[in-house]
Amino acid sequence: QVQLVESGGGLVQSGGSLRLSCAASGIIFRRYTMGWHRQAPGKQRELVAIITRIDSINYADSVKGRFTISRDNAKNTVYLQMNSLKPEDTAVYYCNAPEFGSWGQGTQVTVSS
Repeated sequence: QVQLVESGGGLVQSGGSLRLSCAASGIIFRRYTMGWHRQAPGKQRELVAIITRIDSINYADSVKGRFTISRDNAKNTVYLQMNSLKPEDTAVYYCNAPEFGSWGQGTQVTVSS
């Protein structure tokens, strides 16, 4: 059974930074694509960034140049470094293992103006 546990969310001022972490268990982590999504109030969940097992990476246009996704296969963890945060980045951020259809519980990120 795949388990994903996010951490690192919080309240930050506009222009600030946060790093999210997602620890995975129940899978051979290095073999699979991992992703970060977010859902703001009243909006649909959207893809933020995705990293494949060979470190091919894609970002949503809205976060390019500000967010960085990375993975540490030795720690079974995927990260999302978020810089230059904006109020519109406020959302619940979810870790995702798309090949399993598995999601974490989410971590709240709030950016104040």
